[in-house]
Amino acid sequence: MASLPDFSAIKTAMHNYYHPLIRQGSPKPLWHTMMAVSFIMYTTSYIAYKGQVTSHKRDVQKKALHEYYEKHGGAPDH
Repeated sequence: MASLPDFSAIKTAMHNYYHPLIRQGSPKPLWHTMMAVSFIMYTTSYIAYKGQVTSHKRDVQKKALHEYYEKHGGAPDH
């Protein structure tokens, strides 16, 4: 079984990278935080809601196209 990463080492590395930037007043930590929060929010929103809705819409569309091609002839690749 794989062992968990050493979070204290990650914490130390992040502190050593971001602390001087924050002290200087750099906008880089703010941008990194905004990007991380946006990524997490989009991902959880997609997993919780949008993924299911999109999957359902695709299934309905696939069924409708199948019925259309049976009724009118032709194939989806033409």
